[in-house]
Amino acid sequence: MDTSPAPGRLMLLDTASMYFRAFFGAPEVLAADGTNVNAVRGMVGYLAYLVEQYRPTHLACCWDEDWRPEWRVELLPTYKAHRVVVPVAGAPDVEEVPDPLEAQVPIIREVLDAFGIAVVGAPGYEADDVIGTLATGAGQAVDVVTGDRDLFQLVDDAADVRVLYIGKGVSKHERVDESWIVEKYGVSARQYADFATLRGDASDGLPGVKGVGEKTAATLLQRFGDLDGIVAAAADPDSDLAPGPRLKIKEAADYLSVAPTVVAVARDLDLPRGDALALPAAPADPEGLAALAERWSLGSPVERLVGVLENR
Repeated sequence: MDTSPAPGRLMLLDTASMYFRAFFGAPEVLAADGTNVNAVRGMVGYLAYLVEQYRPTHLACCWDEDWRPEWRVELLPTYKAHRVVVPVAGAPDVEEVPDPLEAQVPIIREVLDAFGIAVVGAPGYEADDVIGTLATGAGQAVDVVTGDRDLFQLVDDAADVRVLYIGKGVSKHERVDESWIVEKYGVSARQYADFATLRGDASDGLPGVKGVGEKTAATLLQRFGDLDGIVAAAADPDSDLAPGPRLKIKEAADYLSVAPTVVAVARDLDLPRGDALALPAAPADPEGLAALAERWSLGSPVERLVGVLENR
């Protein structure tokens, strides 16, 4: 059976990661009514740059329908807790977002819709989970665009899935493949989620195992293969795990029983694929797009993206 990837390339954007970066990284730009539109302009500019550079045939702007899913919080209450502004019973909590950026998010959505660019989310899940699902079994090469290291767990050379990591900026992005992860962290891509669980991540409210940093986490995974192997070694009095790490792993037993589920991205959501994610060659609503460009002073970036889509 032929299992080679289908022609074309799928690009999956961690949309919030990108518009936050645009907002904080670009000077204020005011529309006629005084609204700051730097994130909108930046997001459209990023799209033009990435499409021009990589010429994807399919593209999805992956969306946080729930940036802090309750099922993750039930497992680990500290998960993203420091970002909550207003807790909301029975609905997603309100995230700390600067007012000038919050006002731009609906505009970004309107512009994407006018272009006909797919926006994909899932109730009760984060954009990371949408990306994880669409990247898994895609049947074509995949580029994941994100500033979130957690998505390194998706890298898979055999399936031609890589991450375009924008931690240093979109124009200075790094192409993350298996060898990049091994060289950077000393673990394989399949070990990365366990590595992140052990190390922790303050930005996501993941405490990690106290006293275990990146170097120790990598060494443990190199020796014992995965988190289950490390936990088993800690419980086995005859294993050659040193007393210090053994005690740390045992003391973190409660955390380690739930954190892997929190860290692992979903890969099995019911989401649109194939033609639903095809990147258009022209705007779906040219008149609506023109009106948005005029109202929000988006002329230059919108014109550039229109031209890139026409000429790819």
